[in-house]
Amino acid sequence: MRELIRRIDAATPHHRDRAVDALRALAILGVVLGHWLVTALVIDSGTVHVAGPLQYLPELAPVSWVFQTLAVFFLVGGQVAAKSYASARARGTTYGRWLCARTARLFQPVTALLVVWAVTAGTMLASGVGYDNLHALLKLVLSPLWFLLVFAALTALTPLVTRLHPLWPVVAVLHIDIIRLGLDGPDRLGWINVAAGWLVPYCLGTAWARGDLRSRTTGWTLLIGGAIATALLILFAGYPAAMVGVPGAAISNLDPPTLAAVTFGLAQCGAALLLLGPLRRVLVRPAAWAAVALVNLSAMTVFLWHQTAMMAVTATGLLTGRALTGLHTRPDGAQWIIARLFWLPAFAAGLAVCWAAFRTYEQRRQQGTTVVREGRPSRTEEAHRA
Repeated sequence: MRELIRRIDAATPHHRDRAVDALRALAILGVVLGHWLVTALVIDSGTVHVAGPLQYLPELAPVSWVFQTLAVFFLVGGQVAAKSYASARARGTTYGRWLCARTARLFQPVTALLVVWAVTAGTMLASGVGYDNLHALLKLVLSPLWFLLVFAALTALTPLVTRLHPLWPVVAVLHIDIIRLGLDGPDRLGWINVAAGWLVPYCLGTAWARGDLRSRTTGWTLLIGGAIATALLILFAGYPAAMVGVPGAAISNLDPPTLAAVTFGLAQCGAALLLLGPLRRVLVRPAAWAAVALVNLSAMTVFLWHQTAMMAVTATGLLTGRALTGLHTRPDGAQWIIARLFWLPAFAAGLAVCWAAFRTYEQRRQQGTTVVREGRPSRTEEAHRA
């Protein structure tokens, strides 16, 4: 293990900003843990339905403030894409080749997930599993993929986004919320916010790549300003406190993103920028950097398969012949929460199995070339040499 850590550290270029990789790793792990904590598969009379503790325990809404970290992922994504595109242009690489390379890295691991679940769904239907139960399971697996589609679209627009001020998408979200929520406008307008809402942190990322966000004052302004704006929107404008979707709730801050989700994301981006210095100091330690590098090497695999791992553990628990607290029961009390925490290592073990089986789809090199991943450790530099 020490030799592996040493070689990963030695293979890392000196110019690499390790804190950027750490922010991405934290964002991915935050989403995974958040889903595991606020999503429950409740089995009632043979029917599976999705529930969450925030349905029954709204006072736990602050938990979602910790684990809803998508804004940080889009911030890092914008920064990395902008730098990558500038580097590609300097090398004479065309926009088309650059975009194909980046989107391939996103969607190659998705293919394995879709194939496995297509076979699984067919098998379940053939064995008599009801459509409603299958729909509940597939929704859990496939619904997170919206984020990849949005991220891919923003990546394609990177040359234009680098010229856009982040305030413009904020204004767009504000106006859509006024029409949709304040004036009872059509819900379909929310689709605009799906793009505009996540464009805000992505724009901040491209500004970061240009060197516009280096001041700690900027970080504090985003953090404090975003936190105050979010608090005011929750307290006086009727926005929900939870920053994730809550089954049965009239309004979701996440589906589609609301102005409260955007201002909360601004606060998260400010906190992320302020963390850069401390992270850089910690990551000079080879062991800390090796952990971050390995997470980033399989970040997409972890994201794609974490819900499958949770469902596999839940299904395995049915072999006991009874409903297990924290796994199959309604998440309506402290007992469920405590039990759920004890189930997290089992979910992690299931995810480790999925990682071992499917990580090659993310780490595979292009035939005849070396894939160097801007913003995350390349397989050649960090894995093969280790």
